[in-house]
Amino acid sequence: MKKIFTMATVAVLSLSLLAGCGTSGGAAGSGDTIKVGALFEQTGGAAQYGTAGLKGAQLAVEQQNAKGGVLNKKIELKVADNKSEPGESTSQATRLINSEKVQFMLGPMTTKTLKAIIPIVTQNKIPLVTPSGTDAALTVSDGKLNQWIFRACFIDDFQGQVGAQFAAETLKAKTAAIIIDTNGDYAKGLGKAFEDVFTKAGGKVVATENYVAGDKDFKPILGRIKAQNPDVIYIPGYYTEVGLIVKQAREMKITAPLLGGDGWNGDKTTEIAGANNMTNVYYSDHVAMDDPSLVDFTKQYKEKYNENPTGFSALGYDAATMMIKAFEAAGSTDPEKVRTALEGIKDLKGVTGNITVDAANHNPSKSAVMLQYKDGQWAFADRVDPK
Repeated sequence: MKKIFTMATVAVLSLSLLAGCGTSGGAAGSGDTIKVGALFEQTGGAAQYGTAGLKGAQLAVEQQNAKGGVLNKKIELKVADNKSEPGESTSQATRLINSEKVQFMLGPMTTKTLKAIIPIVTQNKIPLVTPSGTDAALTVSDGKLNQWIFRACFIDDFQGQVGAQFAAETLKAKTAAIIIDTNGDYAKGLGKAFEDVFTKAGGKVVATENYVAGDKDFKPILGRIKAQNPDVIYIPGYYTEVGLIVKQAREMKITAPLLGGDGWNGDKTTEIAGANNMTNVYYSDHVAMDDPSLVDFTKQYKEKYNENPTGFSALGYDAATMMIKAFEAAGSTDPEKVRTALEGIKDLKGVTGNITVDAANHNPSKSAVMLQYKDGQWAFADRVDPK
């Protein structure tokens, strides 16, 4: 009932805010600046992703402005915090459009916070690039293209495929268990893709267990999984729960490899799980930060923020780079021309790899990597190319 009430509240709020939106009359590209909304999860349950993505975007914009900007204008990021909540995301997107007069947007990072603002972005014709919104339905819903939404990342289906291929081909697993957040489209999407590809490869899913975001005690479901003795356990969730699952699994002497998606990214997973429990764990990500080609980006990021970047930092940087290149290709800040330019991006060299946008679904064709926790840090384990 709580979930139903929350969803209803967000829907009502979205409709009420849409009623007052209309097409933005502000000229975001007039004068000496181009105003771009930066709507990120700076607080709340997904803050680890949002703060990293925002910093990456800010670095890309700062570097571009230092070179003179784009179209003889400086880019001005109008930053807003969606607090990792759909309702707040809706409210802040509306404020950015109506009050700040932005006509372009970067973020959010997660499926739920982005899904909440798609009607607003569409109503106001705002080209938006999400660094890490991986749900396929964000760009194509019920067979219809959400023409104003773009992404710098691959989609959930591909992540699930990557995890399954790695489990079957590299780890030689024959059986698997899956642990899914029943409230999360992200987890359900990855879980389904993993199961489909793993079973087609000859594997068998011997257990599927569910939890709800916010749960703390996973020992009952881990006990049932342990009884099935799977070769691998796939956990496509976010770090707040994943860290606890890893910790409790190892405390229960479950030694099977643990796999996940990019929701594992960052130091928080290790902090929650405990470094001593991170042996034999892997997750799919958009880039390996120990890749030699990332040396310059890592150095620049660390010089600015006095911390190492994560995969989400790199995706934030690439999302901003996609928008900048679209401005250049369009030769204009007209939203329709910029949207068309985003669809035409081809072989753009990004931090996370070369980016070519598929105009039919607005998804970039990119490789993925599997990372392994090793010697106190996440390190490259394998690369998987799209088929």
